[in-house]
Amino acid sequence: MAPDRRPLPSWLILCLALGLATPLWGGHPGVAADAGRQARPEAPTSQDVPTPVALTGSQQTYTSRLLGQQRRYAVALPPGYADHPERRYPVIVLLHGGSGDQGDWFDPLKGDALATLQTLYRQGELPPSIVVAPDGNDRRGRSRFWDPQYFDGPNGPMATALGDELATVIQSRYRTLPAPRHWALGGLSSGAWGALNIGLKWPDHYSILFSHSGYMQDASGPANSPMTALPALSAARLRALRVYLDSGSDDGRYRQQSARFHALLDQLGVTNVFHVFPGSHSWRYWREHLADSLRFVGAQWSDLG
Repeated sequence: MAPDRRPLPSWLILCLALGLATPLWGGHPGVAADAGRQARPEAPTSQDVPTPVALTGSQQTYTSRLLGQQRRYAVALPPGYADHPERRYPVIVLLHGGSGDQGDWFDPLKGDALATLQTLYRQGELPPSIVVAPDGNDRRGRSRFWDPQYFDGPNGPMATALGDELATVIQSRYRTLPAPRHWALGGLSSGAWGALNIGLKWPDHYSILFSHSGYMQDASGPANSPMTALPALSAARLRALRVYLDSGSDDGRYRQQSARFHALLDQLGVTNVFHVFPGSHSWRYWREHLADSLRFVGAQWSDLG
């Protein structure tokens, strides 16, 4: 698409000065997690900045009381995070699909999210954000023989662990904006279903949800099926919700289930969009269209401009 010709918002200038945590992807050392909690500050003023370097991410661990084990997540802190300790930031959480882990979204050969984020920051289409990609596998671990169970079940209370416990960890370690309208949760395939299932269960944490090639009815039953859970939300919750959906034109049942969920969202008056793009159930498709969901997220955060 053509570059954005609008005047640059003040926060966008910061995207040219990238300072992040110890690198896992890329090569720029940065800053550890910040547990400080302060009132929301004013946005910094524009200033001349040096030539930008590549956005990077790191891997971190935390102890999950609910799962009784050490858990991992990847994180990319926003440009200028270390240089502006007075600022707070919105949060984006990305869930992986089957046979995946916390590294998938940042892997250049898979999700390549860091490149997408850097482009959107530069073009002013997404405010600088704290982006977290957790290990969504349940107690059984990663396997090509099963998908992650993004619900509270016999292999662990995964919906609560990711929807509530992880959110609390992120809030305690990083300078986040607290309101649910500044938290987005999304994913691909089973991670897309997981994002919707978890997000609808924890509306006090997330009000923006996005799905790439997700399904809306899970084999575990109606309690973990977004098609069933959505109508049970209160009118106030439905008004606050923002949902992005897409699916590949060659992605049969995922496209069909997303279309039905889009129709239900429309019926209930939920703000949402649904796109069918050329493609199938593949990393190439998800890598190409992550920018579309994050542009939708960025549009919901126009108050941060």
